Amino acid sequence: MPKKPRVVAVVPGRMASSRFPGKPLAPIRGIPMIGHCYFRTELAKTVDETWIATCDREIDDYARSVGARCVMTKATHERACDRAAEAMLKIEAATRRRIDVLVMVQGDEPLVAPGMIDEAVRRLLREPGAKIACLMADIDSDAEFEDANCVKVVADLRGRALYFSREPIPSRAKWKKELPRRKQVAIIPFRRDYLLRFNALKPTPLEVIESVDLMRCLEHGDTVPMALTKHRTVSVDTPADLKRAEAAMRRDPLHARYRAKAAAR
Repeated sequence: MPKKPRVVAVVPGRMASSRFPGKPLAPIRGIPMIGHCYFRTELAKTVDETWIATCDREIDDYARSVGARCVMTKATHERACDRAAEAMLKIEAATRRRIDVLVMVQGDEPLVAPGMIDEAVRRLLREPGAKIACLMADIDSDAEFEDANCVKVVADLRGRALYFSREPIPSRAKWKKELPRRKQVAIIPFRRDYLLRFNALKPTPLEVIESVDLMRCLEHGDTVPMALTKHRTVSVDTPADLKRAEAAMRRDPLHARYRAKAAAR
């Protein structure tokens, strides 16, 4: 019987967000946003361990206060995948165990559902030869479809990404009927060695133009299988988004399962 792969989730976070400084520790119903992400990720069935990766002592202090695993990384990383790769190597050194799959869960998705993480991991493990996978969800409004903060994705008939963009794709101007409008959800499982290879590659032209990391995979000819999720989340990029997340959290039953241990001390 094949050995079960060791799956570790990393939630990257840093205080110096250009659009929302201090975002990881912004409270949502008394719990810092990164705390919601960490404890909800821990509930995923496919994940063996969850860690926070940060360069900020304030985030590390919070993690320690609630018993969350945390690893300190360099302050020079500009991309979450670079921080996740450094964290992966440090976790391996600390635990003396090799990681097979590293799942990067963005720290600005406070309503992430454990099932979303499971969907992405299972998509990777089921796709023959896959080195990376990602989640996608339907776009519900014209405003979101036009929003540059929302990364859109189009996929082929087998559910593999064809292109990512912050522009509205596919074109509404050329098709007036219903469109399969979908967005990338930043839950990305990487095979261990592929994450290191990905980060060793220089940014590619379309990656830079679109400001979407995963274009690097496509430009190098790699396949990105997409898992379509029905779960809905609220990504927090601005203080206005934080208010939306606060309102949604009031209706969310999951946070009662971790509320007591995740509240900042």
